[in-house]
Amino acid sequence: MAGTTSDAGKSALVAGICRMLARRGVSVAPFKAQNMSNNSVVTPDGGEIGRAQAMQAHACGLAPSTAFNPVLLKPGSDRSSQVVLLGRVDGMVSARSYRSRKGLLLETVVDTLTDLRRRYDVVVCEGAGSPAEINLRGTDIANMGLAQAADLPVVVVGDIDRGGVLAHLFGTLAVLDPADQARIAGFVINKFRGDPGLLAPGLEQLRALTGRPTLGVVPWADGLWLDAEDSLSVVSDGVLGRPAPPHGSAWLRVAVVRFPRISNATDAEALACEPGVAVRYVTEASRLADADLVVLPGSKSTVADLGWLRRTGLADAVLAHARAGRPVLGICGGYQMLGRRVADPSGVEGGDADGLGLLDLEIEFDTVKHLANPTGTAWGEPVRGYEIHHGRVTRSGDPGLIGAEGSDTGRVWGTHWHGLLENDGFRRRLLDRVGREGFVAAPDTCFAAERTAQLDLLGDLVEQHLDIGSLEHVISHGPPPDLPTVTSGLAVSPS
Repeated sequence: MAGTTSDAGKSALVAGICRMLARRGVSVAPFKAQNMSNNSVVTPDGGEIGRAQAMQAHACGLAPSTAFNPVLLKPGSDRSSQVVLLGRVDGMVSARSYRSRKGLLLETVVDTLTDLRRRYDVVVCEGAGSPAEINLRGTDIANMGLAQAADLPVVVVGDIDRGGVLAHLFGTLAVLDPADQARIAGFVINKFRGDPGLLAPGLEQLRALTGRPTLGVVPWADGLWLDAEDSLSVVSDGVLGRPAPPHGSAWLRVAVVRFPRISNATDAEALACEPGVAVRYVTEASRLADADLVVLPGSKSTVADLGWLRRTGLADAVLAHARAGRPVLGICGGYQMLGRRVADPSGVEGGDADGLGLLDLEIEFDTVKHLANPTGTAWGEPVRGYEIHHGRVTRSGDPGLIGAEGSDTGRVWGTHWHGLLENDGFRRRLLDRVGREGFVAAPDTCFAAERTAQLDLLGDLVEQHLDIGSLEHVISHGPPPDLPTVTSGLAVSPS
C-alpha cells in the first residue's frame, strides 16, 4: 500500500486490510520496511518498532515484532536521525549519509520480508511517504525499490480531503518509470465525504487515463484517531479525540505540551478516551492558564526541547501551575525535564542542562538506550508499560510512583514508563487525584476495548467499501500483465 502523500491513510488502511483478512481466518502480518517516527513501542523480545506497525500487528491478532518494521528512523533534529535496525540502535545518520547505507539495508529488509512471507499466508506492506519522490528513487527501500526487489504488487491510496486527489493519483503513476508503473495495480480513495455519484465520473476518467481501476472509496470516519502514525495530525480545534460528555457537572482540562521533538505523543490518547476529559496539545504559555492537569510528554531531544520550553515561556507557566498547587505529570523526557539536572557526559544530546526543579531528581544520559516492558503497582493498581530512553536516574529524593520507579510528590508526578495511562485503574486514580470540582471519573472506561473497537471499525470500512474480490486477486496474482504505461515526459530511471 503506497500513498500519494504522507498521512494519506496508508497505516490505517493496512490495519483495516489486516483486520479484514484476520477475521476471515487468513494468517496475515504487517510490514513496513522503513518508518520515520518518534512514536514507537517495545516488542516482547525487547526491540523497538514504529507504533503504527504495533497497531497493525494487533489488527492481525499478533504481538508486535521487530520483523514488522526492520528499519526505524527517529528524528532528533531537522537534519539527523537515529537508526534503529531490527529493533536496536545502529548509529546516527544525516539525510545525505543515510543514502549510502540503503544498499545494505535493502538486503536486510528483503530477507526479513521473505521470512515473513514463508510464515504467513499474506503480508500487507506499507510504503513510506510517496513513491512519487523520484529524487529518492535510486536508493529507495520502502516503496517501489522494495516492490521491485521483492516482486510486489502496489495499490496507491490518496486522501481526497486534501483536495486534488485525482491529480495526485494520476501524477504519482505518471512520474514513475515504466517498470515501476507496471507494478501499480490500482487506486484507493480515502476520507471521502459527499455524494458518491459526483465522484464516479472522475473515477471513470482516471481509469481511462491510466488503465487502472479504483478498488474502493473509503468514507470519512470521525471515530478514527487512536494510534495514529502522527497523533498530532488528528487534533481538531486543539482537542484530541472525540470526548464524550462528563459524568459529573464539570469537564477536566488537560494540557499536553507539544514539544518540537515530541515522542510517543500517543500516551495522551488514553486520557482523551475518558468522558468529560478535554485533552489539548499546547505550544504557548497562555494555554496552560485554565488547565487542571499539565502533561510533559516524551521527547526525542530532551535538552533541546527543554531549551524551547524556556524560550516560549512555557517553562515559567508550568512552574506557576505547579506552585499554585495544580498537578503536573511528566513522562520519559518530560519526567527528566522536571528534575534538577540533566547531565550528558558522553554528548548523547549535545550538553548538560538545568531542569525545572519540580522534582528532586538528577538524570544522566547513557550511550546505550534502555528498552523494557516492565510491570508493577502504582497507587494500589497493577500497571504495565514500556521504556525507551537514554536517560538514567542517578539520584532521586522523592517517593517512587511505581515502587521505586518514578517520582510522586503528591501533586507532581513523573515516570519513565510509556503506556502507563493505558492502565484503566491507574488512570482513574490519576483523574481523581487531579481533583477538579464537579468532575467525576467514569467507572468503566476500558482503553483496550476502545482500541479494539477502532481496529474493528477499520476492518468494517475495508469490508464495506473496498472491492475485496479484486483486492484478493491482486494479492494472489499481482498486477495484470498488460497495464499501459502513462507518458508524462517526467519519468526518470531509478538508477
